[in-house]
Amino acid sequence: MKHNVGGIDRSIRIIAGLVILSLFFVLGENTRWWALIGFVPLLTGFIGWCPAYLPFGIRTCKMRRD
Repeated sequence: MKHNVGGIDRSIRIIAGLVILSLFFVLGENTRWWALIGFVPLLTGFIGWCPAYLPFGIRTCKMRRD
């Protein structure tokens, strides 16, 4: 599994994931479970790989020259 999420993209994903997860404590009882979707950007930010980028061939990380 090659990384396809770059540094700035990873930072934005981690921050967005934490913000969305924090809504769990703010939203009403019936809608609070939607905030758990924040785990998706948080996880993809930490591992540096996004499966949604694969079909489109998107890479926001720098290419490594070997």
